[in-house]
Amino acid sequence: MGLFDQPRKKPARRAAKKSARRDKKPVTWEFRLLVLLPMYLLALGGLGIGGAFVYYTTTIPDPMALRHKENAPVVRLLARDGSVLAERGGAAPYIPVDLLPRHLVDAVLAIEDRRFFSHRGIDPSGLGRAILTNLRAGRFAQGGSTITQQLAKNMFLTPERTLWRKFEELILSLWLELRLSKPDILELYLNRVYFGAGAYGVESASRRFFNKGAKDVTMAEAAVLAGLLKAPSKYSPAWNPGRARARAEEVLAAMVEAGFVTPIDGVLNAIAEVRFAPPKVMRGETGVEYAVDAALDRLPSLIAADDREIIVETTIDASLQRRAQQLVQDAITAEGSKQDASQAALVVLDTDGGITVIVGGRSYGDSQFNRAIRAKRQPGSAYKPFVYLVALEHGLTPDSLVLDAPIVAKGWTPTNYDGRYRGQVTLREALARSINTVAIRLNMTYGPRKAAEAGYRLGIRSELRPDATLALGTSEVTLMELSGAYGALATGGRMVEPHVIKRVKTSSGRVLYQRPPEKKKSVIALQHVGALNDMLNAVLVSGTGKRAAIASHPAGGKTGTTQDFRDAWFVGYTAHYVGGVWVGNDDRSPMNNVMGGGLPSKLWHEVMTVAHEGKTPTPLPGTMPAAPLASAASDAMKLPAGAPQPWATSVRTGGERRTPLISSDSLN
Repeated sequence: MGLFDQPRKKPARRAAKKSARRDKKPVTWEFRLLVLLPMYLLALGGLGIGGAFVYYTTTIPDPMALRHKENAPVVRLLARDGSVLAERGGAAPYIPVDLLPRHLVDAVLAIEDRRFFSHRGIDPSGLGRAILTNLRAGRFAQGGSTITQQLAKNMFLTPERTLWRKFEELILSLWLELRLSKPDILELYLNRVYFGAGAYGVESASRRFFNKGAKDVTMAEAAVLAGLLKAPSKYSPAWNPGRARARAEEVLAAMVEAGFVTPIDGVLNAIAEVRFAPPKVMRGETGVEYAVDAALDRLPSLIAADDREIIVETTIDASLQRRAQQLVQDAITAEGSKQDASQAALVVLDTDGGITVIVGGRSYGDSQFNRAIRAKRQPGSAYKPFVYLVALEHGLTPDSLVLDAPIVAKGWTPTNYDGRYRGQVTLREALARSINTVAIRLNMTYGPRKAAEAGYRLGIRSELRPDATLALGTSEVTLMELSGAYGALATGGRMVEPHVIKRVKTSSGRVLYQRPPEKKKSVIALQHVGALNDMLNAVLVSGTGKRAAIASHPAGGKTGTTQDFRDAWFVGYTAHYVGGVWVGNDDRSPMNNVMGGGLPSKLWHEVMTVAHEGKTPTPLPGTMPAAPLASAASDAMKLPAGAPQPWATSVRTGGERRTPLISSDSLN
């Protein structure tokens, strides 16, 4: 066989290759999705992180250069007119971590970031727990932040809680871990973190709460300081030493669990005496201390790395704030002793929700506890407007009739204050005279749940128990949230959100926080606002709140008095301002016949008279002036002839209902 007679193998090889290609399985979409896509994303993520590291390295100065700056930044708080309310900070020196006692560092690590020295800026287990918690809550309920993340946030980021900001925080944390040593990160954190009451950094906090340097704090005192980091205002010894000690016990238990101290040392320090410093009061009370503390409590840890001053623009009217504080102190001093009333709180809001005045007690020097925003007390009849609002939204009018008669409801027999029953009365008269049986009938007719929902809708955040007693104000609320809820009536039905900070910026002009514009969210129809304003104006014209009426200015409001005279309230409003007053005792002991129509109404009248100087009288939303009622108010107040008269309001909405809601004498 010749050479050319050999079998040709090339076609066979080609056929084999074609067969192999036919046998090879195609790449499925599942493979691309589960394997290739993550690989691509990881590659892109790595490039992105690398680029971010380069950017941060070239644009951010060495963080440790901050240790050469002697003092903490000055926090300057401004009133709404730009005048200086107060200055905080700037006095405590920077303390190297090597000079701090070991038990102070261990306390912070145990409660804030136990695995600080083993992770690289991000703790996967803590982050995972936070993600699960947030998914269950449907919001950012837990941060899961390490100390490195907290430092990154405080040094470089604004406080908004968004996914993008959280992503930046994670990248910056990784960058800090590459740039700095663990001791350096811990040192910067301890010298910059906010401990409350205007104290930034561990040295400032130690001097503020214990009147000593951080180098000298005991283990029990260190536990108190570490416990503040989670919620500086909630656990502040300045207003609740007992809660601060309870939180310190949690810190000591965490130190034992982490192996930093023995169980015996933990127990001994839990019962050890802790002497807090005397209340730090500025030399000579100026009357703005409660307002300043309220602003500082809402101020996040915003300290710019290249600025020595933070400017906080507030909504406080400095002149009115000082005057209101003096009026409260004078009233309690003059009348409190004979009426067994030792404390009072007062707030004034503008119609945008800006806190104009906040008085947390008779004297800041005696007690820094801010009763206007922290004390939860029963509002009594001051809650009734929300019950009446539900009735109006179900078709009733101020002239609709309802029965004032005895009620028996599952063994409960509520009565009116004066023990009288008037038969059929209008809603206007019932609210003006604060008739209990009518409010309870309305509440049970339309449902306590709807009365609670009305309170929530207008801005109350405290728990409201949807039962029959809700009509009498048995669920506890704060003065601030109740006053804010009344604000919807002063704005024509728009939600009012109380706030005290408008803007935060650095001395170089960098804006750290800007309050967003109001959303103008309507929560009540204007026709119902007008009807309720008519009824609540009658409270000041001919009802329980006559002492609160302001000459020439239409106003509405409601008194509140709780069982055994433990709390007395007046919350009211004009077209310009909303104000609330509470009088009582911290230990909830009864007062001597102090009612909402007495001292609280008088205080409200005095403060609001000052607040309305130079203001143009304006009808309440949905109402028009009514001369006959104004004359009645003048007689009630016994104003001299020719003096400016209080305004009244009168509205009629829809048809009038003349039949009683409930004609029976019992509710079973």
